[in-house]
Amino acid sequence: MTADGSAAEVHEAGRRRRPRGAVRDGLVAAGLELARTGGPDAVVLREATRMVGVVPNAAYRHFADRDELLAAVCAAAMGELAARMAAGIARVPGAYGDAAAARLRLGAVGAAYLEFAHEEPGLFATAFAVPQQHNYDDPAGGTGPERTPLGHLRAVLDELVDAGVLGRRRREGIEYPIWSAVHGLAVLTGPGPLREVPEATRRRLAELTFTFIEQGLA
Repeated sequence: MTADGSAAEVHEAGRRRRPRGAVRDGLVAAGLELARTGGPDAVVLREATRMVGVVPNAAYRHFADRDELLAAVCAAAMGELAARMAAGIARVPGAYGDAAAARLRLGAVGAAYLEFAHEEPGLFATAFAVPQQHNYDDPAGGTGPERTPLGHLRAVLDELVDAGVLGRRRREGIEYPIWSAVHGLAVLTGPGPLREVPEATRRRLAELTFTFIEQGLA
């Protein structure tokens, strides 16, 4: 038996021993890396299978088409954003219900959103690439690592109500104008017309947006 033949057999045996779901997870991870560097248009089934080391047809055992893979990558990108938000919230000292701490946690959510958009433009664009196939809302009772970005925002707003900062009547639906303001700034200073502004200006615009949002809570 030749060395090449032996290597081929070892590779084939390794493929057969892959745990169930490993190929799917690998394809999503590959798609995430493609999205990181090239945005949603770069997420291609054939390239993902090449990166994972499986034949192209193997992808169709896990995804009906490229859009299904993109939807899974979208969810993974949202997961990265949610993890950043959770980390930012965790860094804020203060007990639940403390008004000052709750305000800072709201700011941490917004800052994480803008940082993600600025530092990971490919993933940010991909996260919103397939809204018809991805649920941006929280799973029922989603908490901790299962909480979506929208779920983190809602949780902080609920804390602001408990802290007496935000009135209960004003709470209903207020996450959407807040999300719109921060997302709009992320787009304006990302691929939009303000993409060339200096870093100091970008930070100042973020401060103005957060102040605008906080004043709207009263």
